[in-house]
Amino acid sequence: MFLARILKFLTKNRMNFLRRYAHHGVSIQHEQWRYLIKKGTNTSFGKKYHFDQILSVKEFKDRVPIHAYEDLAPYIERMMAGEDNVLWPGCISWFSKSSGTTNAKSKFIPVSKEALHNCHYKGGKDLYLFYSHEYPNTGILSGLSLALGGSITKFKVGHKIMEKGDISAIIMKNLPFWIVRKRTPSIKIALMSEWESKLEKIAQDAINKKRISDISGVPSWMLILLNRILEKTGKKNIAEVLPNLEVFFHGGVNFSPYRAQLQKIIGKNDMHFWETYNASEGFFAMQNEQDKDMLLMLDYGVFYEFMPLSELSSEKPKTLGISEVDVDKNYALVISTNAGLWRYLIGDTVFVTSLNPLRIKISGRTKNFINTFGEELMMDNAQKALSYACEKTDAIIRGQQCAASMADRV
Repeated sequence: MFLARILKFLTKNRMNFLRRYAHHGVSIQHEQWRYLIKKGTNTSFGKKYHFDQILSVKEFKDRVPIHAYEDLAPYIERMMAGEDNVLWPGCISWFSKSSGTTNAKSKFIPVSKEALHNCHYKGGKDLYLFYSHEYPNTGILSGLSLALGGSITKFKVGHKIMEKGDISAIIMKNLPFWIVRKRTPSIKIALMSEWESKLEKIAQDAINKKRISDISGVPSWMLILLNRILEKTGKKNIAEVLPNLEVFFHGGVNFSPYRAQLQKIIGKNDMHFWETYNASEGFFAMQNEQDKDMLLMLDYGVFYEFMPLSELSSEKPKTLGISEVDVDKNYALVISTNAGLWRYLIGDTVFVTSLNPLRIKISGRTKNFINTFGEELMMDNAQKALSYACEKTDAIIRGQQCAASMADRV
């Protein structure tokens, strides 16, 4: 379409830079690392570990230990109490509430302005860029985007107004005006905290928006919404309600168990499913081509390290850079970010599928890894087994069972 051709022309330089990932990834990552160290030098964390004296990645690894959430929690609590320059320069006003596998019921991840604009929003722009280059005749540039997300609450510390909530809500609340005009439902509906009422309003809103071209969210959540739309309209499939829908940008869980059910509900043979790795801690990876694994995004203000799973129980675990990993191996992901997460063991494990450029699949969680007898059983293995069992028995995973967890998240 005409808009896609215009986008291709305007984003030519960005696409050329992204192609550098294949052969210049190490230098790109080193630039990100130098930027992070410079920004962190005058923070409380940077002073503790003498960032001003660190001249190499090796010194960084030797001096700064790997941190679990519990290790960073005291710093984050200081930030939420209004203290400036703790993990990242200035005052952090947003904190993403993320349920995780830590000792705490919930964890709060700082979200800086740099992380919001140079990581999360940059990822969103690249996502549309990759998709429109893969499908030049796409209608998503002129259509509407429906995104499912959580809620956000304000809290006051002295004269400072801060916000905490789901990362999707923080992103939606602060979207540029030109993106707000393209998305649906309204921010008022999107940020509602009561899930059942929110579901009802989003479903009714979607029924009246024939221009919806793309949807995004966690597959289990999206299944609940799509089923509700069918209940309200009495239609056989979503294609009868949203004839212009062409792509589902998904992430958060393994997609394999949900693909068949979503294809059936949507009812379009040419429907596309596009995977992303967008967490509270940052936007890390996405598909850049259909039928390929996710491309690790190297210039989003994130420095990546990969920990061999054999090092998880080590007192001083070793990590590898992007040029040192091997294909067809699992690693625990360690990140340093432009929100002040320093050598943070995020808890996810990734499986490297390609080196030039570096492509990954999310394979599980470090807390859900079994290696008692060298079996190295990952969540991904269990999910593949579940998908295989469903295929052989003509069974499906009931998306409705995830409703309770959705309510907890929002």
